[in-house]
Amino acid sequence: MGVDSFVSTVTDPTTGHVVGPAERMEHLLEEIALADRVGLYSFGIGEHHRSEYYDSAPPVILAAAAARTERIRLGSAVAVLSAADPVRVFQQFATLDLISKGRIDLVVGRGSFTEAFPLFGLDLADYDSLFSEKLELLLRIRDEEEVTWSGRHRPALVRQRVYPRPLQDPLPIWVGVGGTPESFVRAGVLGLPLMVAIIGGEPRQFAPLVDLYRRAGAEAGHPPERLKVGLHVFGFVAESTQAAADTIFPGWLEMFTKVSRERGFGRPNRQQFDATAGPDGAFFMGDPDTVAAKIRRISDQLGGVDRLSLQMTNPRLAHQDLLRGIELLGEVAPLVATA
Repeated sequence: MGVDSFVSTVTDPTTGHVVGPAERMEHLLEEIALADRVGLYSFGIGEHHRSEYYDSAPPVILAAAAARTERIRLGSAVAVLSAADPVRVFQQFATLDLISKGRIDLVVGRGSFTEAFPLFGLDLADYDSLFSEKLELLLRIRDEEEVTWSGRHRPALVRQRVYPRPLQDPLPIWVGVGGTPESFVRAGVLGLPLMVAIIGGEPRQFAPLVDLYRRAGAEAGHPPERLKVGLHVFGFVAESTQAAADTIFPGWLEMFTKVSRERGFGRPNRQQFDATAGPDGAFFMGDPDTVAAKIRRISDQLGGVDRLSLQMTNPRLAHQDLLRGIELLGEVAPLVATA
């Protein structure tokens, strides 16, 4: 069990106080330190290049978190590999692994927003080939100290050595995916652990895709223990299901109204929110027992889940409420682990 954050801008829902960037970073580091103290397994930082998020440089945030924590694993959620140089990504996360004494997970993906492409001078038409090629190079760098490689989107490497090397050997690299079958197959063929982002619909609908991943991995000769499945889901833990929903809804409405307007969707409403937060919906909300029961049920539906990270980003959530949510998520973890 863990937490993922996109480090959103926040307006306190009670006072109307707009939390500034420096204060928001201070709050975030408090949240990560608390997650460590209550025994959560992981904390992930997303990557966005938008005005409403402060997570454009995840390795910097993770380094600060590594220095303030002792046990919790830290990682990306996800690193937008398509818009980055795999050499630098490896160097940054290998350095983080040394700072944290081996507590880093690198989750790479293509991202659900496209702002990084024009920002870094990339063509959106290369969306698929950029990720495939850069993932290939990243894995070569991880697995070989001396790399000779060439591709379309980056200058060639000829007998280059990339340093530093991480403490973990190999550095764990997960593939973050949405709902594209080809992405599940690619991860399976490569034998990489899978992080599935579920932001709508019903989680059980992903069962055929997870089966596709496992079949592709088995056919490629990878043992079942290498084919791990994690879930990145939206949710919140409170004293009751009603309290969780009421606490999260205002910020959810703000976030999804903006995204829906940008993408030409209809304006979201409370009925949609409540349906998605229901027993079979994509949002994991409620008291610890309710959330733990849902996790166990979804895990059974998907043939077993190794990790679940609750995405708690919300622009209308008081810091103290978020801290309480993390405390209660700490109560969920043992309920799931002993199931």
